[in-house]
Amino acid sequence: MSFQSSPFRMTALAAAVSFCLPILGASAQEAQAPATVKAEAPKAEQGKKIQQVEVKGTADTYDPRRDDTAAKVVVTSEEITKYGDTNVLDVLKRVPGITVNSSNGRGGEIRMRGLGAGYTQVLINGERAPAGFTMDSLAPDSIERIEVLRAASAEFSTQSVAGTINIILKRSVKNRMRELKLAAQASSNSWGPNANLQLSDRDGKFSYSVSANVMQDRFDFESWGTEVGVAPNGQTVLYRTSRLPQKGQLTGLNISPRLNWTLGQDHTLTSQTFLTSNRFRNRFHQPTTTYIGPAPSYPDLFNAFKGDNDFLRSDVMWSRKFESGAKLDLKVGIQAGKNDSVSHRTASSTSGVPLLDATSDLAGRDRGVNSTGKYSRTIEKGHTFAFGWDGGIDTRDDERRDTNLVRVSGNVPQYETSEARVKRLAVFAQDEWNITPAWSMYLGARWEGIRTDVTGNTFPDGKASSNVWSPIMQTLYKIPGKKGDQVRLALTRTYKAPSVGSLTPRRQISENNSSTEPDYRGNPNLKPELAFGIDAAYEHYWAEGALLSISVSSRKITDFTRNLTFFDGERWITTPSNQDSATTRSLEIETKFPLKAVMQDAPALDLRASVNRNWSRVESVPGPNNRLDQQTPLTVSLGADYKRGALSTGGSFAFRQGGPVRVSINQRAYVALRRELDWYALWKFDAQRQLRFAISNIFHQDFVNESTYEDARIGSQTRNMVFPQGVRYRATYELKF
Repeated sequence: MSFQSSPFRMTALAAAVSFCLPILGASAQEAQAPATVKAEAPKAEQGKKIQQVEVKGTADTYDPRRDDTAAKVVVTSEEITKYGDTNVLDVLKRVPGITVNSSNGRGGEIRMRGLGAGYTQVLINGERAPAGFTMDSLAPDSIERIEVLRAASAEFSTQSVAGTINIILKRSVKNRMRELKLAAQASSNSWGPNANLQLSDRDGKFSYSVSANVMQDRFDFESWGTEVGVAPNGQTVLYRTSRLPQKGQLTGLNISPRLNWTLGQDHTLTSQTFLTSNRFRNRFHQPTTTYIGPAPSYPDLFNAFKGDNDFLRSDVMWSRKFESGAKLDLKVGIQAGKNDSVSHRTASSTSGVPLLDATSDLAGRDRGVNSTGKYSRTIEKGHTFAFGWDGGIDTRDDERRDTNLVRVSGNVPQYETSEARVKRLAVFAQDEWNITPAWSMYLGARWEGIRTDVTGNTFPDGKASSNVWSPIMQTLYKIPGKKGDQVRLALTRTYKAPSVGSLTPRRQISENNSSTEPDYRGNPNLKPELAFGIDAAYEHYWAEGALLSISVSSRKITDFTRNLTFFDGERWITTPSNQDSATTRSLEIETKFPLKAVMQDAPALDLRASVNRNWSRVESVPGPNNRLDQQTPLTVSLGADYKRGALSTGGSFAFRQGGPVRVSINQRAYVALRRELDWYALWKFDAQRQLRFAISNIFHQDFVNESTYEDARIGSQTRNMVFPQGVRYRATYELKF
């Protein structure tokens, strides 16, 4: 399969620029650059007393959200560690414009504009994480900052229809640091310890930093659910209830060492490594009681699951700045991953007759090498030009071995192997142009090609290739005479590439196979989804630390991919398929300000609020509620932070609207609304010791997962599951030594 996007034409960008020129004709006064200036008296006045005037500025006055042409929100290390979270997903759910969706309370899917499933790009140090890596295994204490890019940038992959979240691991080494954090957390159904160690130091031209985190989460709870079938005439033909008691634990380790050598002035060599290792154990029992209709294949199912996940990424980066002002950054990296799991399932009839005694052994191996480079230089008339590349080869091997001592399904292979190799290459060029002190523009273009080769012993070899040309324009205009008022506009072309898992036609088995619990099989004929987007924003900075932002966006998506569920004569199967087109729109309003900005002599109270409203429509799915990817239609968040003396405290509230979603012609889902309230307090004993306490999910809200399959010929079948979640308490003792 080959897919080629249409050629890039400068006419679109030229039209946008010419449209803006009449509006942006005026210019503001030139901003003062941070500097230290000393006035000297003329020689004729050497004998007189000299009055010295000193103007100072620092790099701290730079605000990337306000000053960068490309729209960017930066979450600082202080904000990341504020609530003492043990995984990065809990941090991201409080960032305006981001939601974290979970079907069962464990893990989660990161979404911007309410969109996940590959529409939101998540990077670690500017690179995509490989298959098998889970974001909930990443410790917040190992993160330096999080960058949220609402519009695409040519420097990063343009697989960012909804936006990009770039997680930057600890980098800077300013001085010697020794910090230890010991934490414990507990709720009604889980508990566990957490420890984090931060070390950094400098010795002449060499510096280093190490972040290490170890955690464990033990859980013991019971979920429950119902399954209802209704015939075309409205008669209930199926009614089942099920329980799902489970007990297990997750143990994780993160280590991030960084080494820096200064080879000369503006000449550095850096090595950064990230290692994560996770061990997951779970035992659950799923008894099902049937009141109406046939019983499931396994009405009393036991499962013992063991999963081990290890991931390593190591990069070496060389950076050199030349006398001409040009800068060259080169990076070479390797990565490797291992995903092993064993699932042992047993089931018996009500009379004790064995129905199932099966073991599934899965082994996955990832390996890859990548290289990136960027050359940048400031040229005349306010241009900063850069070009570079990003390429790599990633390989994943999978092996699945099934044994069943009771019976074997007719069309499910017992031994399966596959290998997927992904070759990617991207080249980009960009120009950041300060047209006037009030008006700047970013023009970029990126060509990105991906080739995927999949082989296996149970399916024919598959090859897929795509290449996408992405022009990008962003502009920032500071309104003259309106201190702190500015507007933004962005035109982008982005895409969503099919994942290796969605391209590989290997079967993933569902034990109690049904229309609401089907098997999954990839589709090697998938094409990328292309999106043309426009973003516009108005920003008002009306006091120090005070912001009001109103932004709108729209995306037109072609070759939209959705999952189709069908019956192959023996089992239910769901598979992805390219369909028609889709559109999505969003409105985001955000404000944050210190109370003293509106009240004189107010306490040290910082307030923040945001509202995100999203709309979408899939052309090939009949309405109503034919939203993209179960898109979150409305999110409202409120927050406050207070500081007095040694005490800092605050809280955040998030409301996420749910409702029915038409996934396809035959599939519906219901997304339950959520209300989440979190609170924290920090007490500083002295400069070296402090105690942090936090409470999350104060409303004790459970996770609900509901799906429906309906057909005019056979009726409908609805499955509903409830996963209980308790109030979680967390205490952290922090020591600097």
